[in-house]
Amino acid sequence: MSLIASWLAVDLGAESGRAVLGRYDGERFDLEEAHRFPNEPVRLPDGLHWDILRLFRETTEGIGRGVRLANGSLDGVGVDSWAVDFGLLDRTGALVSNPYHYRDPRTDGMLERAFSLVPQAAIYETTGIQFLPINTLYQLLAMKGSPALESANTLLLIPDLLNYWLTGERAAEYTNATTTQLLDIRTGDWARSLIERLGIPADILPPIVQPGSRLGALLPGIAEDAGLPSLTVTSVASHDTASAVVAVPAEHPDFAYISSGTWSLVGIETPQPVVARDAMEANLTNEGGFGGTIRLLKNVMGLWLLQECRRTWARQGNELPYEELARLAEAAPPFGALVDPDHPSFLAPGDMPARIRAYCAQTEQQPPAEPGAMARCVLESLALKYRLVLENLQAIAGHRVKLLHVVGGGVRNELLCRFTAGATGLRLLAGPAEATALGNVLVQAHAAGMVGNLGEMRALARASVTLQEYAPEGDWSAPWERFQNLVEHTRIAS
Repeated sequence: MSLIASWLAVDLGAESGRAVLGRYDGERFDLEEAHRFPNEPVRLPDGLHWDILRLFRETTEGIGRGVRLANGSLDGVGVDSWAVDFGLLDRTGALVSNPYHYRDPRTDGMLERAFSLVPQAAIYETTGIQFLPINTLYQLLAMKGSPALESANTLLLIPDLLNYWLTGERAAEYTNATTTQLLDIRTGDWARSLIERLGIPADILPPIVQPGSRLGALLPGIAEDAGLPSLTVTSVASHDTASAVVAVPAEHPDFAYISSGTWSLVGIETPQPVVARDAMEANLTNEGGFGGTIRLLKNVMGLWLLQECRRTWARQGNELPYEELARLAEAAPPFGALVDPDHPSFLAPGDMPARIRAYCAQTEQQPPAEPGAMARCVLESLALKYRLVLENLQAIAGHRVKLLHVVGGGVRNELLCRFTAGATGLRLLAGPAEATALGNVLVQAHAAGMVGNLGEMRALARASVTLQEYAPEGDWSAPWERFQNLVEHTRIAS
C-alpha cells in the first residue's frame, strides 16, 4: 500500500496487551501487531493488584517495536485500556500505591454504603451508569480513610496514568471518565455535588479532555531511555469499548453492537442519555462515546467464564486451546444446563468450573461434566443473555434493531457468533476482530485532520476489514423461555 501516515495503538485488555501499527493509505487501514504481552493480576497480602510498572515497560517496548516496524516513520501513539481502575499520585507526581484490580473483593458492600449516603435513583439520574461493585465510585468508597487516599493529589485512570508517564500531562479522557460513576452524564463534567455527598475528595479528579485531544510529545527522558523519537501522544477514546465502537462498521442507525472479549458490552447508540427509572431497573449504563454519542449498553460477564475455566483446567494439567474447546463444545449435546453469566459468584478469579457446577445444582439442573459441555453451557448462556439485554435496550430506548455487529476478539469464536445469531434472531456481521486498535488509530487520524466525522471513520473501518455474516439458525424458543425463568428465579433469590 502507498503509505500516507501510520499510528500506533497501545491496547491494554484485562487478559493481554498489545501494540498495533495502523498504516493508512488514504482509503483503508492495514493493521499489524508489533508487540503482545500477557496482563495478569498480582495478589499481594493487601489484595489483588495490576502490575502497572510492568505494563508501562511493555508500553514503551511496544512503542519502540512499532517505530521499528514503521521504519521510523511513526506519526503518533494512543493508549486505551479497560475501565474503572486507577492510580493515585501524590503532590510530587509519584505513584502512591499499586493500582487495585477491579475484581478485588474490597468493594463488597460498597453499593449499600453508597445508597445510605445518596439515594440510588439520585446516583443513576446524575451519572446514568449501571450499578456494578467494580465502578471507581465504590473503589474509592472502600478506600475512605486509607493513607493512600489521604495522601493522593491526583487520580488517573489507567490509560491516563500511562499518558502522564509518557508526556507529563495529567488529564482524564472523557469516554473513560464516564465509566467511573463520578461524572455528570448531561454536563460532561465531574458530578462534584454527588462526589461531596459521598465523602470522596473531588479535588483529586483532573480536568477532562475529549477523545482526539493531543496531549503532547514523549518526555525527553522517556524517549531517550527507550531509544524513541519525539512522538505525539493523543488521548484517544481511551475506554477500550469506546474505541471499539468507533470502529463498528455500521452504515445505518438501526444497529446494535456487542464488543466481545473478557467482557461483552451489548449496546446501541443514542443521541442523549436514557436515565428513566426503567433503565435504572434494567441496570443499563450510559457511557460517553466519540463525537457526542452515548453508548447505552449493559456489561455482560463475557468470555471471562471460559477464560477462567481454561485456567482451572490448565492448573489441573489439562491444557485446552480455544480451538480444541470450540470443537468439543460443538460436539456436545445442545441446550443442557444454562447459567446467568452475570451471577455474582462468577465475578472473582478462581475455580470457575466448580462455581458453574454449584450454580447448576442450586438451580436444579444437571451440571455439565466435561469441558466441551461446560464450554457449550457458557456459550449458549451468553447468547441468551445477549438476547435478554437487546430486548431490554429496544423496549426502553424505543430503538428497533435490525442488524447486530459483533466486534473484538470474540468474533474469532465462530460458535458463539452462530449461537448469538440463533438466540437473537438477528442477522449478524462479525468483525473487525481488532476493533479497539482500529478505533484507536482512527481517532488519531481524526486528530491529525486526515479523517472526518464518525460516519467517515466507520466507512473507513468498512473499507479496512472483511466481515463474516451469520444468519439465524435453529429453534431457540424453549431454551429462551427456560433462560428467562432462570434469570428471574436467581434475581428473586438474591
